[in-house]
Order: sequence, then structure tokens, then C-alpha cells
Amino acid sequence: MTNYSNLTIKSVRELFTNGELSARELVAHYQEEIKKKDPELNAYREVFDDAFKAAEEADKKIKEGETPRALEGIPFAIKDNILIKGKMAGASSKILEGYTASYDATVIEKLREEGAIFLGRTNMDEFAMGSSTENSAYGATKNPYDVSRVPGGSSGGSAVAVAGDMALAALGSDTGGSIRQPAAFCGVVGLKPTYGAVSRSGLIAMASSLDQVGPITKSVRDAEIIFDVIRGRDDLDSTSLEAKLPSGRSASKTIGVPREYFSLKEMGKEGLEEGIAKKFQESIEFFKAKGFEIKEVSLPSVDYALAAYYIVMPAEVSANLSRFDGIRYGSRAEGKNLLEVYAKTREKGFGPEARRRVILGAYVLSAGYYDAYYARAQKVRYMIRKDFENEFKNVDLLLTPTTPHPAFKIGEKVSDPLSMYLEDIYTVPINLAGVPAISVPFGTIEKEGKNLPVGIQLIAPWHEERRLFEAGKILEEK
Repeated sequence: MTNYSNLTIKSVRELFTNGELSARELVAHYQEEIKKKDPELNAYREVFDDAFKAAEEADKKIKEGETPRALEGIPFAIKDNILIKGKMAGASSKILEGYTASYDATVIEKLREEGAIFLGRTNMDEFAMGSSTENSAYGATKNPYDVSRVPGGSSGGSAVAVAGDMALAALGSDTGGSIRQPAAFCGVVGLKPTYGAVSRSGLIAMASSLDQVGPITKSVRDAEIIFDVIRGRDDLDSTSLEAKLPSGRSASKTIGVPREYFSLKEMGKEGLEEGIAKKFQESIEFFKAKGFEIKEVSLPSVDYALAAYYIVMPAEVSANLSRFDGIRYGSRAEGKNLLEVYAKTREKGFGPEARRRVILGAYVLSAGYYDAYYARAQKVRYMIRKDFENEFKNVDLLLTPTTPHPAFKIGEKVSDPLSMYLEDIYTVPINLAGVPAISVPFGTIEKEGKNLPVGIQLIAPWHEERRLFEAGKILEEK
């Protein structure tokens, strides 16, 4: 009897090869789980009806003795802002309601070439703007560990699909923590690759200098397999890079703990919940026991990271969302003239958080304020990048909590945007610097009678994802 909840890409391939499981049976299992659980969890925006056809093609290839491709028959959930040709994609916003993608995102092409199956598209914060998946125009997604709590965001639907056993793996996008934070809240693995390591072609843009596509999985090894498939230079994305990754083990043995987040002498820092601080201390002791050297390091400019991020990101949001006008694609409101069509379409189509960020972004880019806000924020961003660069001369990896708290209650922070933004305190600096990071589950803490997952974040130098995978697999042993 197959234990579906413990399946990994490697174990599925073995089961397929041995004839103990078929891709059709696997898809049937996940579709059954979706029917059973998703009415309450709301992880999926749409379940695709052609997954069985793709599964049958995979089974035929395996039966005929063909060597299975890297992701042959592996069922994926795909975030609603990643284009799949012929399928609707709406970034969970009313303004793109009814839009059908005319081409595959590059990451979808690469998954398809390696035999992946697409189960459906997942719910998210509208245009990836949020840390809770409460900002979706189609209702909040719920945490499978406690349905009264959020799953994190903006890739909450993808994280819940994997954590809730409704997909074997998923793709999300990460602008300021949108893969890692929901992965931490839902007890799964989330990888944010180096900026440029994975093509953004076919990703509905939020903030182009920060966005990055990455996997959400049940194991670090699965994240590594998927990353190896989707990474690489793409002519359709001029910011993508073909990095020469080191082969074999990187022998990372020195880990830095930023004193701005956690003092090795005094447990925790202001804003870090005691339960998370204890689990983080436990992860430090675990690495020490495994022979790693732990050093206290300093990233002085990260104190300004959230302020800089919430200037740079809305500025890019205001530019990227200006294309949604009711003329070229998506929903459209009628008006007496062109300006009224624009205004009514956007008023009807954008939710409160999208409007807030567009207005803020337009303001910081406006005449008289550009130098005072946007230009200064970019200087802070450079300082943050230099901080990481300097410390990576002394250590192989950095270690932080992924989030300051476990999953919070649905509705708890909706009326307080600043409190919501503070949830990204450990993840935002990584996007500003462009370095890779991974969130690995590290047990649970009890809250109100529920065991809520905790995530530990590992950060590596640019294009050194291998170090993350190596240390992440060690952390998984715990």
C-alpha cells in the first residue's frame, strides 16, 4: 500500500519503474485529495481536466521501457501568475478575469520537457502583493495545520497544495519572501534562487528587479531536482544568467548568524517570538553538533531593508501594473471615454492592497520625490548587497529564522498593513541583495492547542545554491 504523504520525486520514480505505481494512479490520488480538502482550504483556483491524459502518456513511455525523464509523471501545482499556454492565468485578480495565456512561461516549458504534469493553478495574494494569501480576489487560502490561520503568502496556495497532500511539488514566485514564508508556515521546503538564475519570462510581473520563480516541495532534494530543471539563461529574459555551478560537495562548514536578527549571547531580538527563538537556537546547536562552526556576523544595513523594499517594490509595481487598462486583455469596464474606461476598469479590477501599492509607487516616482525616496532606497539596497558580500568572505552560509512568528490568524493583520509588512523582516533583504535562500521545516511549536510549523532560513552567496541544498539536507535530518 503506497503511503502517498511521504512520496518524493526519487521514490515516485522508483515506484514507477518497478510497476508499483502509475502516473495515472498518482494523479487520481491528488485529484481525490483536492476534491476532499480544497473546498475548505481554497488552495486551487482551477484544477485542469487534461492531467489524466498527460499521466497516461507518461505511463505509456515507462511501460515501453523508455528512461524516465527527471520529472516524468510528477504532478505539479502552479501559482496563478505563471503562464501555461491555453490555460487561464489571473494572478488572483479580477482585472485579469478570463485571460487565457497564449504561450508557456519558460519554467513551464522546461518542466514540460522533463515530463511534469500540471494539476492546476493555485490561489495567491493578488499580483503577489501580500504575506497571507488573504488579498486574493477569490477568498483566503487556509493553513492545513489550523484552518483558522493563514498559510502565508503570496504563494500560499502552492504551499498548501504541497503541505495538504494535493500535489507532489509546486512552483511559486518570491519577491520579498513569497515562497519561503508560506513554506515556513506550512511545514514544507521553499527555495528562492539567485536573482537571474531562473527565467522570469511568462511570470506576471510584480517588481521586476526582485521577482524570482522557485519550487515548493516536501524535501530539499526535490527542490534541488526541480531547480536543476528550471535554472539557466533564457533569451526571453535579459536578466537571466547561465551560472557555472560548482559540482560535487561544497564543503560548507562555517555558518554566520546576523546579530541584527539574533544574538548568540542573548536569545532572540525584539519582535522575534520566544518559541521561534528557541527553535532557532536549537538549529544552531544542531549544526554545531554536526561539526559546523557558528560565527556571529553583522549586516548593519538590514535595519533599513523593509523601508527600502517598500519604496523600490511599489515603484516597480506602479510601472508594471500600468499595462492593465481594460484595453489589451482581462476584464473591462465601459466608460464615456478612454480615461473613464481606464479609471473604471482599475477601480473595479484592483483590490485594496494593489491600489495601495500602485498609489505609493506612483508617489515615490513623482517629480520632486524621486530623489528623496526612490534614489535613496536604491542606495540603501546597494549597501545591503555590500553587507552580504563582505560577510560571505568570512562565512559559507548565513542562518536566520524564516519568520518572526508562526502562522497568524486569518483577519488578524488585514487592517494593519505595517504589521503585515513586518512579517517579511527576515526574507526581504535576500531579494534586495539578489542572493539565494531556502526555508527548511524545523519542527513545530504549540499554540492554542495546535502544532504550528517553524521554518529555518539558510542563505548562500550568489549562484551557490549547492551550499543551500547540502546544509538543508543536513538540517532535514533533525
